[in-house]
Amino acid sequence: MPGTGLRGQFTAIADAWTLAQGIVDTVREPVLVLDKDLRVITASRSFYSAFKVSPEETEGRLLYTLGDGQWDIPKLRVLLEKIIPEKGVMEGYEVEHEFPGLGSRTICLNARQVFYEGGAGTTILLGMEDVTTQRILEREKDELLRQKDTLLEELQHRIANSLQIIASIILMKARAVDSQETRFHLEDTHKRVLSIAAVQKQLHASAAAGTIEIAPYLSQLCESLATSMIGGTRPISLKVTAEGGRASSRQAESLGLVVTELVMNALKHAFPDEKTKGQITVAYDMIGTNWKLAISDNGIGKSAGGFAQGKSGLGTGIIKALAHQLDAQVETLSGAGGTTVSITHATFPTKAVQAA
Repeated sequence: MPGTGLRGQFTAIADAWTLAQGIVDTVREPVLVLDKDLRVITASRSFYSAFKVSPEETEGRLLYTLGDGQWDIPKLRVLLEKIIPEKGVMEGYEVEHEFPGLGSRTICLNARQVFYEGGAGTTILLGMEDVTTQRILEREKDELLRQKDTLLEELQHRIANSLQIIASIILMKARAVDSQETRFHLEDTHKRVLSIAAVQKQLHASAAAGTIEIAPYLSQLCESLATSMIGGTRPISLKVTAEGGRASSRQAESLGLVVTELVMNALKHAFPDEKTKGQITVAYDMIGTNWKLAISDNGIGKSAGGFAQGKSGLGTGIIKALAHQLDAQVETLSGAGGTTVSITHATFPTKAVQAA
């Protein structure tokens, strides 16, 4: 009974050979068909074109003798004489070699051993892809990224130094003026410049992974704020509680500026007596895509509906603008036990923040 399917269509070896040769010639990448002794049985048209050789110079010859020995490559010998006999297949094996007339090329090799029914020998299909251009572009890309990182590092360093210089100049001016009101505004500006410097420093230290892990970012930021704004002169502690979550650099920057602004406001308004002992707590909770940032204090408290200053004050405007950037809502709760300002993205069950 005649065979069915693909095999049934070929009653002569010549027909099967014609199909095989047609398949080889159709493949865009160069292909060699080798016998068990690594002699070339046939090659694809793309092979002859890419390596500028003819069928007469190629077929029936040992692979390693082709083109005056240009294929006598140690890594290729390992592939064909060790790896293929053991595994039967190999993909993505790259070799770099100097080819006459072509120069240095990086070739990606794919090989497969073909077995026939009845044990009638084996052949090896060796496909090759010239990936020289891709590898050059990848190296250039890596070098550009390295240069970008170097420039960014230098830029961050210059920004940090510039902010410190600006802060120092503002503080010098504050000490030199006679007007109490002017001195107050200059000192307030000095603290805001320091807060921006602290945010920038922590973002730079955390941004290597692309997104920022919120818990360590807020912890390190608040350490910097405690050092620069509280120091050892006031009996106030700054505590951070955060549960997971990541954010983009832009989001983290806004969150950091919110924290610094509200910490400054708490130090200024919740504890007007610099000898009063107190605590400021920065809490960040996240459930799915919802999150809440709450800054609370156990200070003197104030009337609800504003924070730091009146509704039209600078602090209020800054917080509202940053919350808008974060697509979040601002809520202030204040009473005898202190004040809590919450910045909430979406809604989830309220988790009370208790001041210690």
